[in-house]
Amino acid sequence: MVTDEKGKGKGCVEKFSTEEKEGAYRIACTWVPALLIGIGLMLLGIFIRNGFGKISSNSRVVTVRGLSEREVMANKVTWPIVSKFVGNDLTSLYAQVQSTDSAIVKFLKANGLSDKEYSVNAPKVQDMQADNYGGNQAPYRYNVTAVVVVTSSQVEKVNALMNKQTELMSQGIAVVAGDYNYQTLYEFTDLNKIKPDMVADATKNARLAADKFAQDSKSKLGKIKSASQGQFSIEDRDQYTPYIKNVRVVSTIEYYLKD
Repeated sequence: MVTDEKGKGKGCVEKFSTEEKEGAYRIACTWVPALLIGIGLMLLGIFIRNGFGKISSNSRVVTVRGLSEREVMANKVTWPIVSKFVGNDLTSLYAQVQSTDSAIVKFLKANGLSDKEYSVNAPKVQDMQADNYGGNQAPYRYNVTAVVVVTSSQVEKVNALMNKQTELMSQGIAVVAGDYNYQTLYEFTDLNKIKPDMVADATKNARLAADKFAQDSKSKLGKIKSASQGQFSIEDRDQYTPYIKNVRVVSTIEYYLKD
């Protein structure tokens, strides 16, 4: 009898423990997933909020331009020395052209230019009678243009020679000036040497402008969103000193603004 009661009691304890475990298991299966889902939704909300905040912050930008300018001396000059002749006898005109070209070459060499720094072009002959479309009789049949072209990196020396053209006039040689077809050209060919410094200078100036804008708007300057570099331009400083060039570049940069 006692044994039966003990046995019965033992069976009852085992049965109760099993049901308790099953109940706990059911509770765990019901609440744990719900709890995890709740935590996940909460974290998702935080991430979404932060994401929208970041997007909102990144949507605030400022676009600025940075300018860099420099004055440089031209390092190449092309100087066409033009002479014109008129007459009716081509043989005589040819002799005049040769004599004039020789005098000009002698003048250039005497003033320090080498053979590589000049070239003598073939004369250009215009038959005034053949090209007489207006019907008026020209006083001379032939108009001859002779050109000696100086191309040199010695810009200052060539400029000095231009001021000494009166020496040619004293020899009876008239050098034609102001001909639109034969203009003196000055060039600056060392742009690649100054490009990096000018780009850095333009970027620096753009940054200063952006910093000032951020300060005035009570913001902080963030990272660069986009940047573009404009074309370099090389122009005469003015019409009186074409051998002095103004080099210019503008960089456009877009920055993020932060609170």
